[in-house]
Amino acid sequence: MSQVKQPPAVTAPPQAGRPASWVRSVLSNQQVLLAVALAVLVIYFTARDSAFVSSSEIVVLLTNFSTLILLAVGETFVIISGGIDLSVGATCGIAGVVAAFAMRGMVNGHDNEALVLLVGTLVCAAMGIGVGFLNAALMNWARLVPFVATLATLGAGTGMALVLSNGVPIGSDSSALSFGAEHVGPFPYLFLIIALVVVIAWVYLHLSRYGRYTYAIGSNAFAARAAGINVRRHLTSVYVLSGLLAGLTGMVFYIRLGAGAPSSGDGFELTAIASVVIGGVSLFGGSGRLTGTVLGALILTVVTSGLIISNVSPNWNQVAVALCIAAAASLQALRALATPGRRS
Repeated sequence: MSQVKQPPAVTAPPQAGRPASWVRSVLSNQQVLLAVALAVLVIYFTARDSAFVSSSEIVVLLTNFSTLILLAVGETFVIISGGIDLSVGATCGIAGVVAAFAMRGMVNGHDNEALVLLVGTLVCAAMGIGVGFLNAALMNWARLVPFVATLATLGAGTGMALVLSNGVPIGSDSSALSFGAEHVGPFPYLFLIIALVVVIAWVYLHLSRYGRYTYAIGSNAFAARAAGINVRRHLTSVYVLSGLLAGLTGMVFYIRLGAGAPSSGDGFELTAIASVVIGGVSLFGGSGRLTGTVLGALILTVVTSGLIISNVSPNWNQVAVALCIAAAASLQALRALATPGRRS
């Protein structure tokens, strides 16, 4: 009489593997790694000098962060769309100088402080939008690649700011300085206003059709065009948005300095791109999150502020930023090689 063989019992996977997989998933999360790196940096610089976490130093740190994050947000949209914008620093300078000329007469005439700042903000926004349209025109009609187009406007903007100002700051607005110094607890007014702008940008990038189109174009512009997306018009709007935020950053510099300085945005295009790359946004376009850019900008702000409070020469700041870019870009390349099917 034949015996019926029983199927082998199904055993549950070993429980020991679950914590390991959980740890791997956590370590592969870019946002978690950035948050850990930020905490480590804060602890390190606090150990070097306890004044790093004092109320006055936090106000300075958040103010410095405010001058960077708008540029980084605009750069995030551009890089996710598959491009790059090298003109943001120059746009800050030229917008701040032109706005300072517009506000100088109003300041001398003792016009209302809020009205003066409003006019300056509108002028900066208009200048930024104009540069954004110029970048888009160079790409759409002159057929220049984004790197070359924005490099051209970088040089033109820097030169025009120096020509108009003769290389010296324009204006002397003590009321703007006082507004920039005001804060609620450790949070400067500038930081609170800019934080609201960043939240709105996050909603547009991650929860709206505009953001989905931006990701689609960065992933595959040909497929996006075949799907009915007007790629040229959308990319124009992306560069206009980047220019707008860069122009508004020029107003932030004016409020901090009390004048429009032609060199106020010098080098900030490098720092903005570094924030985006450190935040995990792919340089190939089509992937990344704005929260990563915020963390990247915070990390760079902490590093530069920490070096200063540790009595390291400010000349080393650009070296530190460049090293951060190289490390983040190398990490992206290694992760792309380790992930099958990922774009290279």
